[in-house]
Amino acid sequence: MAGGRSRWTATLVAVVVVLGWLVVGGLAGPYSGKLGDVATNDNAAFLPADAEATRAQDLAAGFVERETTPALVVYERASGITPADQERIRAEAARFAHLPGVVGPLPPPIVSQDRQAVQVIVPIDAAEGEQIGAVVDQLRDIAGADRDGLTVDVAGPAGLLADLIEVFTAIDGPLLLVTLVVVLVILLIVYRSPVLWVFPLLAAGMSYSLASLVVYLLAKNDVVKLNGQAQGILTVLVFGAGTDYALLLIARYREELHRHERPWDAMRAAWKGAAPAIIASGATVIVSLLCLLLSSLNSNRALGPVSAVGIAATLLVMLTFLPALLMLGGRWAFWPRRPRLDHADPRTEHGIWGRIAGFVARRARTVWIVTAVVLAALALGVTQLGATTLGQSDLFTQRTDSVAGQEVIARHYPAGTGSPATIFTNQAAAEQVARVAQGVPGVSSVQPFSRQGPTGSPEVVDGRVQLQATLADPPDSNGAEHALRELRVAVHRVPGADAVIGGFTAINVDTADASTRDRNVIIPVVLLVIAVILALLLRALLAPVLLIATVVLSFLATLGLCALIFRYVLDFPGVDQSFPLFAFVFLVALGIDYNIFLMSRVREESVRRGTRAGVLTGLAVTGGVITSAGIVLAATFSALAVLPLVVLVELGVAVAAGVLLDTIVVRSLLVPALAYDIGPKVWWPGRLSRTNRNGDRAGTEADRAR
Repeated sequence: MAGGRSRWTATLVAVVVVLGWLVVGGLAGPYSGKLGDVATNDNAAFLPADAEATRAQDLAAGFVERETTPALVVYERASGITPADQERIRAEAARFAHLPGVVGPLPPPIVSQDRQAVQVIVPIDAAEGEQIGAVVDQLRDIAGADRDGLTVDVAGPAGLLADLIEVFTAIDGPLLLVTLVVVLVILLIVYRSPVLWVFPLLAAGMSYSLASLVVYLLAKNDVVKLNGQAQGILTVLVFGAGTDYALLLIARYREELHRHERPWDAMRAAWKGAAPAIIASGATVIVSLLCLLLSSLNSNRALGPVSAVGIAATLLVMLTFLPALLMLGGRWAFWPRRPRLDHADPRTEHGIWGRIAGFVARRARTVWIVTAVVLAALALGVTQLGATTLGQSDLFTQRTDSVAGQEVIARHYPAGTGSPATIFTNQAAAEQVARVAQGVPGVSSVQPFSRQGPTGSPEVVDGRVQLQATLADPPDSNGAEHALRELRVAVHRVPGADAVIGGFTAINVDTADASTRDRNVIIPVVLLVIAVILALLLRALLAPVLLIATVVLSFLATLGLCALIFRYVLDFPGVDQSFPLFAFVFLVALGIDYNIFLMSRVREESVRRGTRAGVLTGLAVTGGVITSAGIVLAATFSALAVLPLVVLVELGVAVAAGVLLDTIVVRSLLVPALAYDIGPKVWWPGRLSRTNRNGDRAGTEADRAR
């Protein structure tokens, strides 16, 4: 940190760095609680500009004075709606119409054929944006609670959006608190010190404050579109990755304190030894996340820069603020297990990992073959994954008001009532398009749009007519999406129609298609980027290829394991289309971190001892810290389980399971066993691949003996 300068100069520099960061933290800290103010959760705004649903939205603007998002207030009485119920519903509908943000006049209440339910469609001005949630809250206040056997729920797109907004606005507090507690508990267990845990936790908090400030400014100035999902991931990513980097630096600092009398000399050596691996790791994650900019979905494009900002802020803090704190703490920071100046071999502090290294050396080929076969067997579970678009009733881990209302609608009406597919077609072909659409399986009815209501003449705008196709299945179900795809195929075939289909279901379909395209484009790019970074770091080509192969195998095994967990343990119906891409980016980018930590140390030791001895030493001295880092990262992502959203719970489970699998199996057994078995050639075509030191010759003789 301070080179060969005097003790007081080094101390002064450390004090200035710490005080400077504390000032930054004081200025940036309040913004961690303001991210929700600049977040948006309007899924339609995230569609690519060339999507059919986006073009339909543009056409829809010409048919109405104001674009609306419908809320569906649905009443149900199992014994049948009474006259008193109808009077209450009419009175409440009149109050709905006068609410700010509601576009009147409201359509008449719709009584179900079995006369057990009544539905009131309340169009809400789409310009309200996030305030749609506040309008829905007022609808729910007016409708009141269930009483005398009459139930009432607010569903539809606006009801769903309101429930999502409620979930995301609650992210800041509970998620941050759970993450802090998880990290604190693990640090206390790892360090068994009443002092040392303060340093990484304080540095992680500083990283989060800085990242929050930058993300807030970017979102406020419309550089990125922050949503609740990205906001939640930012929290756990910064604390998880930040604690990982801190553990690696602190472990190296402890080693160097055994070799150097003065803490600043020890920190300088530790920084030089650990910083390249930390920087390479952070760069890998940042570049991998920025690959999401290639996505056609704005939501994915936002997640990449937001998460990359978090990692960049974490790198900056962990390589400046944390070293200064540790240097000021000196050996006392490790109390009561203070490292002494004894020039001890670092392997002496890692007995259990030394024994694991010995086991790998004795059975290298058997170890990597068996672990590879086990991972491949787990990967077979991918066939059970069932990637799909989660329906509204499957989106939450708890039963929300919008879910309950949609279930009532599905029982008593064509489930797509209130959220029809909208067909825009040339006026001359409108009747033929309507007949064709009516004949599509899964379409209940087709009606032309008219400002005068169902009996009025169809509205014509720029030579186009709007048709509303009510689907038989709930608008967010697989059945509705299948029907919409069939509907598009059918109406697109009508000559001269130039038909365009939009609506709630169309948005889901186009989002799913864009997610599939993103997965096919981004995953190969991420792998290529990681390969280049590893080749530069390790100065080899074979080692990066092997490392990427092990991480991809670990990723597939994780997906297979998660498929079994989701289906048979958590009873989830499937995963969202975006899940494989998000899981890949986070698992591969973060999983490769641990291989970077391991192999950069292995290479450092291989230069001095030979490749096989370097593998064993690298495994022994990094095993404990990397495993601890993996546990911390897994635990922090597990904190996503406190949020009542299936998508985030699944991502948290996937990252946690994948990281544990990677640290315990891949990095501890598969990679070192493979590298040990291959020997110096693992560094091909680098110069290190042509050296054959004593450790390598001993390993070769042992191979012959086997």
